Amino acid sequence: MRRTILGLAIATAAMAGAGQAEAGKLAGVTMPDTIIVAGKQLTLNGMGLREATFLKIDVYVAGLYLEHVSSSPAAILAADEARQLVLRFVRNVDRDDIIEAWNAGFAGNATVPVAALRPHIARLDAWMPEFGGGDTLTFRYVPGEGVTVEINGARKGVINDASFARSLFAIWLGPRPPTGDLKRGLLGNHPAARTEAR
Repeated sequence: MRRTILGLAIATAAMAGAGQAEAGKLAGVTMPDTIIVAGKQLTLNGMGLREATFLKIDVYVAGLYLEHVSSSPAAILAADEARQLVLRFVRNVDRDDIIEAWNAGFAGNATVPVAALRPHIARLDAWMPEFGGGDTLTFRYVPGEGVTVEINGARKGVINDASFARSLFAIWLGPRPPTGDLKRGLLGNHPAARTEAR
């Protein structure tokens, strides 16, 4: 009986840690549990690891911050609230690979016809450099202001279009994310919407 209870406790702790990233740590990357955006406190909703190829090479750790935590991708994308996605790279990534990833992500997940987003995607592509281990790419959405893009804390520009904002975040939360594990990590393990996280 004791072993059963202990086993359940360990399993429960492991599931919580994998889904919610309570300590804000994943694959050697630490992110704060809360941040302030546009005067509002955002909470770390979850963290996920982007792995590439069948060798599962670590590419970046992503952290999603929301005003109201949720495991429902539909609810997150529909909410006109401040949110922020932080990508911390753990290896070098070529500029061409980043641009290819954006194009594939928008093609598979955009919430409007991709043709309507082409000018915005072109601007985003133009801001992209080659990334190295330790570099950070941040997408910060504020209602009425749009998406601010920052690289290593330096502001590259703002794209003020609500459809672009939803489509951008849908790259990670939409039906065809980079990987299922990455999406599940970002969605966390929040009971109110757990059934919608799949």
